[in-house]
Amino acid sequence: MIIRHATAHDVPAIVRLLADDPLGATREQDTDPLPDAYWTAFAAMEAQAGNTLLVSVRHDDIVGCLQLTMIAGLSRLGATRAQIEGVRVAAAHRGEGIGEALIQDAIARARAAGCALVQLTTDATRVDARRFYERLGFEATHLGMKLALAPS
Repeated sequence: MIIRHATAHDVPAIVRLLADDPLGATREQDTDPLPDAYWTAFAAMEAQAGNTLLVSVRHDDIVGCLQLTMIAGLSRLGATRAQIEGVRVAAAHRGEGIGEALIQDAIARARAAGCALVQLTTDATRVDARRFYERLGFEATHLGMKLALAPS
């Protein structure tokens, strides 16, 4: 298995991973062709420094993904933090260490970039995901809050 930067060619497989999940199935559109919004978002991510979409590849198949974003800030004496989002492992490959390898790779990249901390959120209904992150050393130190914005 290798972990590498995603390319535009990988976008359909990544969307399939994001949609192959009880919550993702309600939010994603894994159609052919993909909605233009995915291509626009991928181009914006590629253009933004410190924003990386990683994929885990086994036997030419994308079996996992995550987004890693470096966020510069003034708090914590001007610390840069790494934000992990959109972590998914293909259902058929869960329990094989792919998610752990992706998270450890992201942590190593954050450390190499000089980040002071790595943060992520997980949906409150994802009990197994929370246990997984806690096993990797993450602590539930804050209460996450979101505000959905309707399109204007």
